[in-house]
Amino acid sequence: MNNTNHKNKFQIIQQLKSNTQLLSGNSMGIFFEFKTPYHLAIHFKPLNEVFKNNIFNKSEGLLINFERDLIDEDDIEYALDVMSLFNKFPDFVLTNENEIEQIHHIIDLLKKEFYSTMVTHIMLKTLLKVLLLHLIRYQKDCFLKQDLSQKRVFQFLELMEIHFLEQTTTHFYAKEIGISSKRLNQILKEKLNLTAKQIIQQRQLTEAKRKLIKSEITTKELAYKLGFDSTSSFSRFFKKHIGVSPSTFRQGHDI
Repeated sequence: MNNTNHKNKFQIIQQLKSNTQLLSGNSMGIFFEFKTPYHLAIHFKPLNEVFKNNIFNKSEGLLINFERDLIDEDDIEYALDVMSLFNKFPDFVLTNENEIEQIHHIIDLLKKEFYSTMVTHIMLKTLLKVLLLHLIRYQKDCFLKQDLSQKRVFQFLELMEIHFLEQTTTHFYAKEIGISSKRLNQILKEKLNLTAKQIIQQRQLTEAKRKLIKSEITTKELAYKLGFDSTSSFSRFFKKHIGVSPSTFRQGHDI
């Protein structure tokens, strides 16, 4: 990642004004609301969601916004921990002075790297990982109660991260969770405004784009890896959602 394109994957915005400032639907966001030295409110924007409108009225805060492939590059355990962090609670509050100081320190390091003329992909990703790991640790002490529907959403997302290459039917995930396909879709529509199939397809597209950009996999191999029965069906699926064929998409990006 060089200085000309890092902002396509990672953003720091000092004052968030609306959801239009987010990178994309496939991005994840954390808004830090600085109230006092002893009160730090943290708001999360999971995949496929937007921030609550009331956070745009906060007088002082900072948004860190990033594309999900910055966490996909690491191990599955870490990726699942991050998904849990974003989906268990929409927000939580830190009141421990040492924890708040530590978060401020990591944010300062991220800001210095982000605004540096020597900014690098590996430094931004590493500092982001340090921040997320601290938030995962601190959230475990959060007292907010998780409702059952939100728990179902997390169960679905966790299962999907593990099985989306082999299992693409709503029935499989609903059965694993212990509810009907209809109920699973009702919950996902309520919480994420998408059906299970749509979320699985988004995950397939993210994986497809990542593989096309970062590997030399053939379209035929990629179609098979993602569970499509033919290259042509995968190509139609990709073009329908992305607007160009897999080969055209690859030509527009450096491998």
